[in-house]
Amino acid sequence: MFFMYFVQALFAFFIDLWIGDPPKLPHPVIWMGKAIEKGEKGLRKYTTGEKSERVAGILLVLFIVGSSFIITALLLQLFGMIHQWLSWLLGIWLISTTIAIKGLADEGRKIYRLLEDRNIEEARKQVGYIVGRDTNQLDESEIVRATVETVAENIVDAVVSPIFYAIIGGPALAMAYRSANTLDSMCGYKNKKYRYFGWASARFDDILNFIPARITGILLVIAAWLLRLNAKHAYHIWRRDAKKHPSPNSGIPEAVVAGALGVRLGGINVYFGQPKKRAYLGQVESPLQTIHIKQTVSLLYVTSSLMMVSSSILFLFMFL
Repeated sequence: MFFMYFVQALFAFFIDLWIGDPPKLPHPVIWMGKAIEKGEKGLRKYTTGEKSERVAGILLVLFIVGSSFIITALLLQLFGMIHQWLSWLLGIWLISTTIAIKGLADEGRKIYRLLEDRNIEEARKQVGYIVGRDTNQLDESEIVRATVETVAENIVDAVVSPIFYAIIGGPALAMAYRSANTLDSMCGYKNKKYRYFGWASARFDDILNFIPARITGILLVIAAWLLRLNAKHAYHIWRRDAKKHPSPNSGIPEAVVAGALGVRLGGINVYFGQPKKRAYLGQVESPLQTIHIKQTVSLLYVTSSLMMVSSSILFLFMFL
């Protein structure tokens, strides 16, 4: 069973590298987002304060994650009744929708090209599609920082974690993970609206990403060494600065990338007009430049490849 899951994850990995997410094909995350919106709207009718909001948030997590797992499993079983190959192919496609290597890389490259062309205004708009912070006043350095931070952070959420859960639990577990991650991106905020309602979404996502984030840190350090970046410094900054990040997981890839590139990430981010200070990760050895976006995309590709290579080696030892 685990071998079949691994083979499906491997095929899904190459499909994402090749075609990514075709815009004309339906994407499960869109359906998840709509289900979350309706679930939140329905549950909030019964909330009257902190305790009820927390309970409602827990129920939303249980419903969305549980239904994502069950619906996927039932679909696979239904397709299997027609033909086992249909179920297998459906599983590959579903896993591929949880991975976003090509999508992340493409977004990074778009912003890189816009900055190289000195099109700051369009670069601000483009980076606004992939970050939650306000981008209309960002200068070139801050656009680079936002891009590097987002690509680095999503190496966990959009690459290593979905592959990890696909390998150990197949398409159903990969889809359950993606639904939990989508919940966090929609409800896991610490603002007035979601402080209590989104607590369960944020904590559950933290739990699911705990092991993959640390795997990512190790793979990123190896990737930095393979790319002849500063792997030793990357590891040092991981150990020194990752804990400063408000997330117990996102700080790892961001700190490793900061150390590998010799830059400083973090600083002032503006959300809905309100500035918030994010702890600094790394130190200024060179100012942030567009080349750092290209280097981060390279780290993304090499780390993703290392995830599949290391998984392949593990399975060879297990089955030989």
